Amino acid sequence: MRHPLKGCTQAAGLLLAGLVLTAAASAQTGEGLSPTLAAIKQSHVVRLGYRESSPPFSFMDPSSRPIGYSLELCEAIVDEIGIEVDDASLRIDYVKVTSDDRIQAVLQNKIDLECGSTTANAERARQVAFSPLMFVAGTKLMVPKASAISAPKDLQGKTVVVTKGTTNEQAMHGVDKKFSLSLNVVASPDHEQSYQMLVDGKADAFATDDILLYGLIARHKAQDKYKVVGDYLSYDPYGIMFRKGEPQLSAVVERAFRKLGSNRDLIPLYNKWFVARLPTGEKLNVAISPQLEEAFKVLDDSPGANN
Repeated sequence: MRHPLKGCTQAAGLLLAGLVLTAAASAQTGEGLSPTLAAIKQSHVVRLGYRESSPPFSFMDPSSRPIGYSLELCEAIVDEIGIEVDDASLRIDYVKVTSDDRIQAVLQNKIDLECGSTTANAERARQVAFSPLMFVAGTKLMVPKASAISAPKDLQGKTVVVTKGTTNEQAMHGVDKKFSLSLNVVASPDHEQSYQMLVDGKADAFATDDILLYGLIARHKAQDKYKVVGDYLSYDPYGIMFRKGEPQLSAVVERAFRKLGSNRDLIPLYNKWFVARLPTGEKLNVAISPQLEEAFKVLDDSPGANN
């Protein structure tokens, strides 16, 4: 004799067990998370893209370890990712990127966060996403102390080195066209090599973001050899770069910045890298700009900042 109720109970039990196992499997694989967060949960690793020669944002300390302002911000984001994916022991892998390959590194899933000195503009925002504002810079010129160059008009027929893949390269081509300067714009692979071209006399000026120029001069203790001149030739707001189209990841990044803002950590963090002596020994003494200070205050005052 059959027992329909008993059969139904057994079936319900099997279904419930299946659901429990499915839920457990989902928790293990990160189902329900955005693609980047799910991959992080599964691997227990967050990959941070760093730059070798972008002080004080991202550079190498004396023991060849990646350090800098941008990396500290990224590490705060990693902490927030750990909360989101319920994994307090995430590991960080540091992946070297350059100005030329950093966007592709994000698009091709080689890194999860790009922690350098990257301008957040409309053109790039069509491909990648950016954190809230973390710095404001602009293109200026580094020239030898004895140089007569002080403005774009002084560059007629000169050679200007830029770093490949930067907004500064575009800015100099724009300046060349605007003032009919007949510039020879040469692109090198990274900021250190651009600086070396100026040192070797292969360029009359090095054009990049002013803060990076100050950082390189300080790093090389070359204050008596080189100077930064001219008005801003571009406006460059910096952000941490990550994959576009993942609202959950974007919310995690925003939340990390809001927490830093609500805890009043952003200005001390800025001062650590831009005002105080760096681990490599130099001091930039670059006070926070009114625009950046206001942006940090907005993060502090934003809805949910104290959540």
